[in-house]
Amino acid sequence: MGQRGSTWKGRILLICSLAGVAACGAPAISETEGGPYAPGIDRRGQAVDGVEVGHRLMAAGEYELAIDAFTRAALENGMTPEVISGLGTANLGLGRLGQAEELLRRSVREEPDWPEAWNNLGVVLMERGKTAEAVQIFRKAFALDNGESTSIRDNLRLALAKSENRDNTAGQIENYKLVRRGSGDFLLRETL
Repeated sequence: MGQRGSTWKGRILLICSLAGVAACGAPAISETEGGPYAPGIDRRGQAVDGVEVGHRLMAAGEYELAIDAFTRAALENGMTPEVISGLGTANLGLGRLGQAEELLRRSVREEPDWPEAWNNLGVVLMERGKTAEAVQIFRKAFALDNGESTSIRDNLRLALAKSENRDNTAGQIENYKLVRRGSGDFLLRETL
């Protein structure tokens, strides 16, 4: 038992020392802190408005996610002109010009005194090469806004310049600004 006994004692001593080292590690997560799982949903909390989330996502250039947010807002609040305009503007950001034009036309039919929606419709028309109609749309947006929005004024100025000098502006890249209700605007840039 001489050598064999010392081997067992060594093993037991090794196991005890490893157990002692393991006990000195990071403290275990207690059950009172919620355990190792992510916290649950606070059902008493207020949800952020889907339209606002959609606008934030568009400002970040996340147009697909913005469409999802506007769709959720439509389920909660119905197809309001703001939701329709948001969907149209997000589709414009994705280059889906036909869908964007259809949605923005619907938005301005339902709320004809909203200059931001008229402006965004003008941007779609410029992108589709319908410059003459876009100029008229930008003029309407400018008039409804009483000339207060620099974005709408800049878009009208660009559209007028393009309609007057069709030959000179063929190779130029124009930057049109999308605007939204409330603070902030979106800049649509043509990519090479």
